[in-house]
Order: sequence, then structure tokens, then C-alpha cells
Amino acid sequence: MRVGILQCGSVAADLSPTFGDYPQMFQQLLSAVSPTLEFRRYDLTAGSFPESLTACEGWLFTGSRWSVYDDAAWIRRAGELAARLHALGRPTVGICFGHQLIADALGGRVEKAPQGWGVGVHATHIQIQPEWMIPAHDKLSLLVSHQDQVIVPPPDAQWLAGNAFCRYGVMQIADHILTFQGHPEFSKDYSRALMKRRRSDIGEQAYRAGLASLALDVDDRIAAQWIANFLQGV
Repeated sequence: MRVGILQCGSVAADLSPTFGDYPQMFQQLLSAVSPTLEFRRYDLTAGSFPESLTACEGWLFTGSRWSVYDDAAWIRRAGELAARLHALGRPTVGICFGHQLIADALGGRVEKAPQGWGVGVHATHIQIQPEWMIPAHDKLSLLVSHQDQVIVPPPDAQWLAGNAFCRYGVMQIADHILTFQGHPEFSKDYSRALMKRRRSDIGEQAYRAGLASLALDVDDRIAAQWIANFLQGV
């Protein structure tokens, strides 16, 4: 199966030599649980959009430093792409910005959260367990880094998991779209470096709590298996 990675942002230039860029993070994450997957990268921020939506069997929108409501031509075009993928029933995954982009494109609402930044390890509690959630888990702990949230989900979205800080943490739309607010592709070292880089924006209280949370376990491997299961139609 070939997965098209729809890149919506890049790792900062001072961090990329150590951590790589988002497409590499996702390739490493998903290849660890499904070695037969192949990948093709499309940098949407540079105007590199797929010419055909059958070029890949599955699609994945990455995170971004942008907000879905920013006035940028590539974001509007990316939203149109998300709507087309939905209309055609193409298997699609959205992560963080991608989660929000899909929600916004399909009739939901995304806003800057009044509770501020979410950083570090956050646990979401599973409300519904579809058949592709193998191995089954009652919660999913992932690294997060966001100040925007889905406030109103799309009309047809099924709310799968969330918490008090971010209600709509995992969503499914029909049988072909799966989205996560958390970042299964992040390492703890990258999360730490990103928090240090954004310390003044995040605020001291959230920054310190985020750093302390890195002592907790994360379920990145479980999330990766769920994504692979979903894209491959388990």
C-alpha cells in the first residue's frame, strides 16, 4: 500500500538536523508496524499537490505551525483537497493540524482554545472502540503540541476519544477518515526541544507541566498500529 504524506509544515531549521522532518517521522512510525507500506511526499506548503487522488491508496495530512483559519492560499487548497478525498471515500488520516483541517473542511469549527496551549503527554479516554482498534485500549496517551482545537466536529463525525482539556481528541468520519489531535510521530526528545523553543508562547506553567509529563509513558506504537489497520481496512 502506498501512503501519500500531505506535508502541511516543516520542522524548524535548527531542529531538523537532529530530528528530521515530518514525512520522515511518519515513515519511521508507520514502517515499524507495517514494513510493506510505501510512501510518497507532497509538500502542500510549497504548492506540491497530488495530480491524481488514485496515485496513493491512502493519505495522511501532517501537523503544522499554521492555523486552519490563517489566510494562506495553500491552506484553502488543502481544505478543498480534504473535501475531495472525503467525497471520493479515499482512506485518509489527519494529525493535529490535519485533524483540524479535515474538521474545518467538512463543516466543523476550529478555534484557539481558551485554556491555552496543550503540550507534553496527554491521555485521551476511548469512548467507542471500532474493530480496527487492535490492540484494544481504554485510553491513548500521546504527545501533543497545539493551541487550536476542534470546537464543533463535522456533522457526520463519530467522537472516539477525548479528555477534559480537548474533547475531540480522536474522530472518525464514515469508514474512510480517521483524525488525531495528538502526535504519535513525535519523540519525547523532539517534544522537549519544541517546548523549549516555544517556551515564551506556551507560558511558564504549561511549559513546566509539559516537561514533567514527559516522564509518563506514551502509546505511539498503539496509535501507529491503529492508523495502519485503518488505512489497510482491517
